[in-house]
Amino acid sequence: MTLPGCSRWRLRQGGSLLCLVYLLALFLLSSILAIWYGVNSDRDYIHPLLTQLIPAGHCACESSTTFQCSSCLTCTSSSTPQPLLQHHPSSTPPPWTFAPARDARNEGLTSDQCTTSFPGLFEDIARASTYWATQGRLSSAELDAIPLAHGMARAFIHHGELHVVASRAKGEDHRRKILAVLSAMHRALIADPHRALRPDLEFVFSVEDKVEDVTGDENPVWVFSRAAAEQAVWLMPDFGFWAWDNPQNSIGPFDQVVRRIERGDVPWEEKRAQLVWRGKPSFAPKLRRALMDAARDKPWGDVKQVDWRDQGNFIPMEEHCRYMFIAHVEGRAYSASLKYRQACNSVIVAHKLQYIQHHHYLLVADGPNQNYVEVERDFSDLSEKMEPLLNDPSAAERIAGNSVRTFRERYLTKAAEACYWRMLFDGYRSVWNSSVPLWSEYYEQERGLRYESFVLLDSPSMFDFTAILGVY
Repeated sequence: MTLPGCSRWRLRQGGSLLCLVYLLALFLLSSILAIWYGVNSDRDYIHPLLTQLIPAGHCACESSTTFQCSSCLTCTSSSTPQPLLQHHPSSTPPPWTFAPARDARNEGLTSDQCTTSFPGLFEDIARASTYWATQGRLSSAELDAIPLAHGMARAFIHHGELHVVASRAKGEDHRRKILAVLSAMHRALIADPHRALRPDLEFVFSVEDKVEDVTGDENPVWVFSRAAAEQAVWLMPDFGFWAWDNPQNSIGPFDQVVRRIERGDVPWEEKRAQLVWRGKPSFAPKLRRALMDAARDKPWGDVKQVDWRDQGNFIPMEEHCRYMFIAHVEGRAYSASLKYRQACNSVIVAHKLQYIQHHHYLLVADGPNQNYVEVERDFSDLSEKMEPLLNDPSAAERIAGNSVRTFRERYLTKAAEACYWRMLFDGYRSVWNSSVPLWSEYYEQERGLRYESFVLLDSPSMFDFTAILGVY
């Protein structure tokens, strides 16, 4: 026989456990909602406790890439692996030096002139060539094993002509970026006086932000950026060198942006002695909110979020250049805006970078060639790095001047970009071990569509294009 008191006690015990479960579920739900809000909010301020709860997510803050490559600015062309990077060697190259006023827009520099003009620019090409030379080289079999996801394309160069095999675009953003990459390749090819003699090669490229968005890191895909561990991929210049246009802003071709910046620039002493940054916190909340918190309430801080719906806090790129200091923060992977900031005669302040772009080997964080200021990924030493430069504007001006001479006047010019593309073709070809047929005997038609014809297709036809139906 059960005692009434015992029954009531068990009921109360069960009710307490149920209540505890409800409270725990409510706590978990509230935590999830709070973290979701912190990750996706673009408000100027959220509580510091919530900032700490935000997971690193796309920006794995525990790992970063710190470049120790200041010698790239002073190394001679003889230090570059010549078999990889010289397609048309000459026995007695004439003495020649790069003059920005004369050569910055010359897309037809010879191979010798490229290596002389841009020491250090081709480091990642040599790295990838060395990697694949130790992996048994490349063939069409490796490319056939790569599924083409949205944001990817396959193409080949045959007798100096660019052909598109297939492309996959989820929407206009993908389509425009794929077209920009192909256009930049074509521009570099047609400026080559030895174009028709170029060896054939075939490749796959991606316009997505991260390698893992589209493929595995073991594949020889051409990408805009890579993490240090992604050894198999090849770096190419990003789409913005051709042009960056989308419904939210129309920036235009990179060299046009540079000209606008040069026209609107002001003398150093007239620049605002502040650190400027505009961006969308939700693209990389852990990183970007760390910057916003570090600069908050500082007299030298002009760091604000942008509301793209009403252009709140937006300022054009040229206006950034009126500040002495410009902050750079990565997004969900690399940030394509770095090159625009480097076009300014200002000091770039960047955290330790996790993603490598093709020109990052020229970044120098200290010494006589210093061309930017490097801080920790959590911006904990931002004030410590800013104060000395604010107290000694001449030191800051020297860093800004080094940046202009290194990037705006040399390594980010149209000449440098065209040289890089051709060196990429040569470096990749040095480990390419397959023929590149123009004609498919099996399908009895050409394998690719010439670039000149591809650009004339209507937009929907580019979204899911295949030169041979049912293939790729």
